[in-house]
Amino acid sequence: MTQASRIRIAALTVFLGIAIGAFGAHLFKETLATNNRSETWDTAVMYHLIHGVAMFALALALPKEKSATFILWLVGIVIFSGSLYALSLSGITKLGAITPVGGVVFLVGWAILIFSPPSKS
Repeated sequence: MTQASRIRIAALTVFLGIAIGAFGAHLFKETLATNNRSETWDTAVMYHLIHGVAMFALALALPKEKSATFILWLVGIVIFSGSLYALSLSGITKLGAITPVGGVVFLVGWAILIFSPPSKS
């Protein structure tokens, strides 16, 4: 994956996080209130945006071989935040069982950076 591709994907990820956050505050406000899931939605958006910004920083700063972390964070957003978004809108609480898998994927991405930090090139 090229650096330009990673930058575009990260920018799209942050764009979507901001848009989804706004949808929760406006378009889905009543549904989230009815399902008593506004806080769950906010948690999903927070993790989405934190990892989206981290992906952007990674795309700008780290060498290509750190793409695994970038991909893991993207997958983590889809699984962790995606399951919480779906749970919040549908009220299907069983979707929460998927969420920890996304959390583990986030952690694996961070662990790669902890145990294999980038070197100055």
